[in-house]
Amino acid sequence: MSIQPPLTELDIETANSGFYEGFSKVVTIGSKIAIGALILWAVVFPEGAGAALKGIRSTIDANTGSWYMYVMTFYIVVCLALALWPSTGKIRLGGEDSKPEFSNFSWFSMMFGAGIGIGMLTYATGEPLYHFGNNPSVIMGDTTASDADNVRAAMKWSFLHWGFSAWGCYAIVGLSLAFFSYSRGLPLTIRSGLTPLFGRHLEGPLGNIVDIVSVIATILGVSVTLGYGVSQFAAGVYNITGLNWIMQADGTPTNIAMLAALVIVMFASTLSALSGVGKGIKWLSNINMGLSFFILAFFLVFGSTMFALSSLFTGIWDYIIALPATSMTVWTADGDAESVISKLAGWQGGWTIFYWAWWIAFAPFVGLFLARISKGRTIREYVLGAMIVPSIMCFVWFAFAGGTAIDLTLKGGAGDQITGAGLSSQLFAMINFMLSPALATLMSLVIVVLLLTYLVTSADSAVLIINTIAAAGDESPKGRIHIITWGVILTLVIGGLLLAGGLGAINTAMIIGALPFSVVMALMGVSLLKALIRDGMRKNKSNGG
Repeated sequence: MSIQPPLTELDIETANSGFYEGFSKVVTIGSKIAIGALILWAVVFPEGAGAALKGIRSTIDANTGSWYMYVMTFYIVVCLALALWPSTGKIRLGGEDSKPEFSNFSWFSMMFGAGIGIGMLTYATGEPLYHFGNNPSVIMGDTTASDADNVRAAMKWSFLHWGFSAWGCYAIVGLSLAFFSYSRGLPLTIRSGLTPLFGRHLEGPLGNIVDIVSVIATILGVSVTLGYGVSQFAAGVYNITGLNWIMQADGTPTNIAMLAALVIVMFASTLSALSGVGKGIKWLSNINMGLSFFILAFFLVFGSTMFALSSLFTGIWDYIIALPATSMTVWTADGDAESVISKLAGWQGGWTIFYWAWWIAFAPFVGLFLARISKGRTIREYVLGAMIVPSIMCFVWFAFAGGTAIDLTLKGGAGDQITGAGLSSQLFAMINFMLSPALATLMSLVIVVLLLTYLVTSADSAVLIINTIAAAGDESPKGRIHIITWGVILTLVIGGLLLAGGLGAINTAMIIGALPFSVVMALMGVSLLKALIRDGMRKNKSNGG
């Protein structure tokens, strides 16, 4: 039986002249209309929009939890299988003669900064503290809330959300796009990852829908990350200046403060995006990675070092041992709000399912960005660098920042000084407890600068990726006005959703937007497997096998 040669070209219609020259009008205008409608709805009818978004999310939470759990496991399995399989692991993305464009340090820095840096700063302290007080082990009665026997469980559940699942989600998209774009010569856009399944049908409406869904998911996923980032940025500025208009009585930043921070970040990110990947984004990524190591070194020296090291190693062990079960277990409420199973389902929906939707919504942006910077890497090298190493980096951060916060709360005399602060303020509350006022202010300044570089890196990378998808995968610098336009649109989306219901509205919109793209990602995984299997069959046939 003959095996058809792979598809190596995809004709995506783009405008030949005018404002949209070089861009797909259907994808660009279609995405703008969809996002514009969301902005208008959120701004004109904030209460109604907020209520409707909550209703849709409740429906999604009740019916798609199992899908999110199983599909995330699928992404991990595909990436690890391709990396470990001898014949696929050595495949070089871009051909055998292709060489990496960036050094290992710059490659990892850009990957980490774009993928997870902001959220890590916010959650590295807050999430272990939360799980220290409540997690499935506490709900089931296996450990005691806020007691020493719950430390290991708190770290295990924190690692689950920031480990292989998150980075496997990014890696599958990036691997698919890098292979089909740089090894097959197809455009660097999401639809290219589906060519083994749908072929030239992707040149028409089907491909346009895939790319529009990707743009919308990217904007909503980035909105969540930037929303939490500007919230913590505002909290940091308040910790430095003490300006009352920045912070509310409940310890959360005011909308005015977050909107002001958002404008600053998006202005800086647009300028960086205009400079391109090899200049602004690369150098900002190197800076924020250096500052990250500085802050990590601070916790290593002045934090609860031995407690953190113990939490790190036991947490990794517990996480890996429990990963098959925690990845595949789905809890469904039984209608009794006080029952153990309903509490477990509520916890899983509020944490695990939320995270899986967040990573999926973030995946078209991060995945395409990973593909863009990973040309010349082998599949094995790519998976190690894009999935395993970043996970370990997150584990270290959570163990030292979160572990120190738990230790100070448990036996360091902090009481509720850290736990009583809002999520965005807990890192600064810990710094205030550990240091003198002058040193705390200085350290807060370093963290604020790091936050700003992470925010700018994520935002400018997202803008460039959206522009690439809209330009039918064309990576060449083009459309400065379009880069500015997408920066403005992203600012308006975040600002509009903040007015419609704060960070909760942003989270809900993201979960809704992530659902269709989760299906696209699953199909990308199947397509990649099909392509590599058929390549192996062609090779065997040509060798007389």
